Amino acid sequence: MRILTSPSRPIFISIIAALFAVVLWSGAPLLVDLASSVPPFQLTAIALLSGALAALPTSIRSWRNQGRQKANAPISLKWKLAIYGLVPALILGAIGGYLTGIGMAPTAEAALITYTWPVMFIVMSQWLFHRRIPLPVLCGALIAFSGAAVLLSSEAGSEGASGYMAGYALALMAGCCWALYSWICQAAPVAIAPIMPGLFLLAAVGAGIADVLSGSAFGLPSGLALVAGIALGVGPYGIAMVAWDLALRNGPAALVGSLAYGVPVLAAAFLVIAGVTAPDWRLPLAALLVVAGSVVASMKRGDDRLKC
Repeated sequence: MRILTSPSRPIFISIIAALFAVVLWSGAPLLVDLASSVPPFQLTAIALLSGALAALPTSIRSWRNQGRQKANAPISLKWKLAIYGLVPALILGAIGGYLTGIGMAPTAEAALITYTWPVMFIVMSQWLFHRRIPLPVLCGALIAFSGAAVLLSSEAGSEGASGYMAGYALALMAGCCWALYSWICQAAPVAIAPIMPGLFLLAAVGAGIADVLSGSAFGLPSGLALVAGIALGVGPYGIAMVAWDLALRNGPAALVGSLAYGVPVLAAAFLVIAGVTAPDWRLPLAALLVVAGSVVASMKRGDDRLKC
């Protein structure tokens, strides 16, 4: 392995890119609620197709900036399988699992559980890079997931709790997919951004197949639901993912990762302001626990990026 360093200007740009991605991600639960009438895998396909188109200009510019020599750099078979096989599956699992989970559980709570992924990303990075998980990381993970426990405890005795639990499980699976996707973006020997549209299209094909197998009616939604689905793809699942890839590859991993801790707080605030979710003392408490746990997990973590 070798450690890569970045000049101050790319680091500054990466931080701005990460903040931009965080704001866009925070608006995703609100857009999903506006498109709630669309079947989840159909909405996933619409979002991914829109995201592919949104990422295309950045992809073309990245290919030009890379130059022919970098673009044609050899990649091992292991990384080819990871990038072209595993990454589209992770994108589909993250978005499809999240949208399906939100359809089976309250929006704010499911979104908050999904956005525990930054602490999972830190745990995964520590283990894969150093083959050990430091005590602060373990403590941070426990604190962050106690936030999810606060939400689950409020539903434990209510009617339909089993249905909610299935939705929460899918939301947690989506978070795991985001964590592994972020690690691959960080560790891959080539930038993911230039090939992002192609990866989106592969994931969209998978979403289309899943939609057909689920038996939902074929056809595009209309009105506000369609606009929300397209906006979901262009923003949170298009431009934001390209910006996040740029941030991970050019910025300090600990700092960039810590910026994502604000997503559950902003997302919950947007939902309350929009009137989608009623104010509940459990929601800010859970959000603060997720943020606090993620901050603790990132303590004493180096800012170097490792290249495999």
